[in-house]
Amino acid sequence: MLNEQVKKSVVDLCAAVIRQPSVSGEEAGVVSELKAFMESSGFDSVTVDRYGSIIGCVKGNRPGPRILFDGHIDTVPVDAARWTRDPFGAQIENGRMYGRGTSDMKGAVAAMAVAAAEMAKPENRDFAGEIYVAGVVHEECFEGVAAREISSAVKPDYVVIGEASQLNLKIAQRGRAEIVLQTEGKPAHSASPDEGINAVHKMMKLVACVEALTPPEQEVLGKGTNALTDIKSSPYPGASVVPSGCRVTYDRRLLVGETKESILQPIRDIIARLQAEDSAFKATVGLAEDQAPCHTGETIRAERFFPAWRYEESEEFVRQVLGGLRAAGLDPQIDHYAFCTNGSHYAGEAGIRTFGFGPSLETLAHTDDEYIELDQLYKAVAGYMAISRALLQA
Repeated sequence: MLNEQVKKSVVDLCAAVIRQPSVSGEEAGVVSELKAFMESSGFDSVTVDRYGSIIGCVKGNRPGPRILFDGHIDTVPVDAARWTRDPFGAQIENGRMYGRGTSDMKGAVAAMAVAAAEMAKPENRDFAGEIYVAGVVHEECFEGVAAREISSAVKPDYVVIGEASQLNLKIAQRGRAEIVLQTEGKPAHSASPDEGINAVHKMMKLVACVEALTPPEQEVLGKGTNALTDIKSSPYPGASVVPSGCRVTYDRRLLVGETKESILQPIRDIIARLQAEDSAFKATVGLAEDQAPCHTGETIRAERFFPAWRYEESEEFVRQVLGGLRAAGLDPQIDHYAFCTNGSHYAGEAGIRTFGFGPSLETLAHTDDEYIELDQLYKAVAGYMAISRALLQA
């Protein structure tokens, strides 16, 4: 499927980026490795945007659509004491490369870059359109936010999400929102609790009502979920004081068509009812907002709402991709992602034709002794080339 030189190229690039630690906001080392590879491999342009994502472009010999291969280059942190191998050593053993980000998802980014480099060779440039490879920052914290900058610059006709899919074709994904509930009370000495209003007690009433809500259910994506992920009183830690504030966060997994308004309004209705029943009840609900520094010095900001998306198997581009992958000797199944990806922006917000195809197992993300099988890495390169040819009629 691939010659030994191409296999070596993707293994070497994957190892190089694994050896660069890159928790969110600290991806500069990976960007440097990718930039050097792209510039030495015939890419027509290589740019780094204000958030620090790197974008390389390979142009065909005639005009046509634009494909964007999207892969994030940030990782979750590592507790090295829990690993049996160096998390940044890129050790190869029994056909696997070990290291943080091998599966999630530097392996896919390396495969994308090598596939585009192969398409950049003069003998392979007989295609109509442009191929873009993006190494995206800050995805682990802000799914789809840095991607907004990339899609604005590239204006792709198709997006390929390289998140692990075991080389299956993902055409749908649940979204995600972080909902914040806050209750307000009145402080008092805990020796005289009746002199105050306990914000935690008020929150307990609110949470009981929120837990009774039933998220919707859809074919393919299944059930929406609503999981309480943290609760914190204020002041914290309390020292002989009745808490005057309480904050709860819910992780809400979204289905297609759900909006900010549709998920918040039922909770607003509950708050209104509880306030009508209890004049001392004070509460608010909204979406979490956050910001973080980028390795460029820029600050990335976002409201935590990342929509779901879904395409049908009958879509022409899905059938084209499926046919191209099978012609290349792969046997992908149609499936959907259980977690959130940058597709929340591309498909969910921007309506760009999007699908997922990536090496390795979804279940290896964020695990100790994370690894990727080299065979999956090789097949991903072949798959990304086959996708390019199928959509660009190479």
